[in-house]
Amino acid sequence: MKKIILSAIAVMAFGFANAQEQTAKGKWLIEANTAFGAGTGNTAFSLVSQDGETAWNIGAEAGYFVADNLAVKLGLGYGDDGSDSSIFSYKIGAKYYVINKIPVELSYTGVSIKDADDNPSFVGLQGGYAIFLGPNVSVEPGLRYNFTTDDKIAESFLQFNVGFALHF
Repeated sequence: MKKIILSAIAVMAFGFANAQEQTAKGKWLIEANTAFGAGTGNTAFSLVSQDGETAWNIGAEAGYFVADNLAVKLGLGYGDDGSDSSIFSYKIGAKYYVINKIPVELSYTGVSIKDADDNPSFVGLQGGYAIFLGPNVSVEPGLRYNFTTDDKIAESFLQFNVGFALHF
């Protein structure tokens, strides 16, 4: 029994040490997210079909760790809202890893919709948990709430994300 407990502690310590190295100052982060509960107009991957209309979105984000556990991020996305209207999205924000395992993100997302008079934008707050599968790969499930900056154009919404990140 003693060996099992010591082995479990060693595995957790290795995972914690590995996470510390991957979120150190000077490292890079490349991330792709799925967005459940969100439509188009973000920097994640999504596919939604409703009432015979299919909306899709693709995107990715990159970040640079300016300090240990703190990354500045940029993201781009492109999609179609299902009515042949193309949508371009951009995101800028910061992501902080609390105890190297709990990512918390604050970001601004702007959306540009083809032929639209008014374009929505959002301030997002996200939290989750980073599961490091190896020295350079993590899976980060989390919840994100997007606060609209103008409720006459768009509504605030909650989304569930599963992020896949590469750390360099």
